[in-house]
Amino acid sequence: MSETTDIITELLQGVGLEGDYRTESLTLLEKGESRYVRDLKLNFTSTLTSEHLNAKECALLGLATAINNNNKPLTAFFTKHAEAQEATAEEIADAVGCASLLASNNIFYRFRHFTQKEKYTQIPARIRMQIMMKPVTGKEFFELMSLAVSAINGCEMCVNAHENSLIQMGTTEERIFDAVRIASLVTSMGKVVF
Repeated sequence: MSETTDIITELLQGVGLEGDYRTESLTLLEKGESRYVRDLKLNFTSTLTSEHLNAKECALLGLATAINNNNKPLTAFFTKHAEAQEATAEEIADAVGCASLLASNNIFYRFRHFTQKEKYTQIPARIRMQIMMKPVTGKEFFELMSLAVSAINGCEMCVNAHENSLIQMGTTEERIFDAVRIASLVTSMGKVVF
């Protein structure tokens, strides 16, 4: 066995998959003896901790990202990880609800932003967003998850709105930055484990 194969096996076992699990992406990295697998493992491991977010928040951000990206193995991993960090079923449901709601919001508001037609800003959105009013995870953290999912989905208008809201709530830029960092690294892992 090569060092690359060993690292891939450790990475997979770390997310609860069998060591012989392979996707086309993993197979290509393994065949090429890519040094990147070490970076991937270290990057993914860094999603579990933060100086500015607690372990449960990291897990819920990972879960919202995995749900947003339709990634079954990472959804299973982050659900178990969130439960291990004492996230309640209601908090886990908030992360799932956030990913689903933001999927619609990001498309809708990106459309408004792209077209830049005043008429579209005058027509009611007719998208129910009650979960945003009183989220179980708290308004600040729900905004943080919303920002991370919006960054993944590339909605400039939503990213700016959520970041502004967080700053007004007193959230530090370091906390915001770390949430987006975690979302980006979970998304990166999802390109090879899916």
